[in-house]
Amino acid sequence: MMKAKLFVSIILLTICFATFGQEKQSTAVVEKGLTKVSVMYPFAEGKTFDMEYYETKHMPMVAAFLGSNLVKYTIDKGVASGIPNQPLPFMAIGTFYVKNLSEYQAAIAPNRDAIRADFPRYTNISPVILVSEVVK
Repeated sequence: MMKAKLFVSIILLTICFATFGQEKQSTAVVEKGLTKVSVMYPFAEGKTFDMEYYETKHMPMVAAFLGSNLVKYTIDKGVASGIPNQPLPFMAIGTFYVKNLSEYQAAIAPNRDAIRADFPRYTNISPVILVSEVVK
């Protein structure tokens, strides 16, 4: 009976390692070389941010403009600073991972006014945008 339990435990661990190990490797390979566009909303007293609207309306709208160039997008909700007793640096960060920066810029340019017009529906913060290359 003890050998059977040990055998089942080993099988389950093997399956877990195989499953999660493959997922991690494939994600790293897919993201390397992509362009990452981070739209960061700095925290400040009196500033507001409607996360539900951002998640359900704004980000899907922008993602639709990007089409097949978009690999994925993520939304981060700020919860704390990395330094104890310091203010939250960002209320939120929206990130788009795209294959080609020129295609991203070409998709955003004609839609810039629509994107900006949507800002007051979820925030009174002027975002800071960082464009970077994913290296790992």
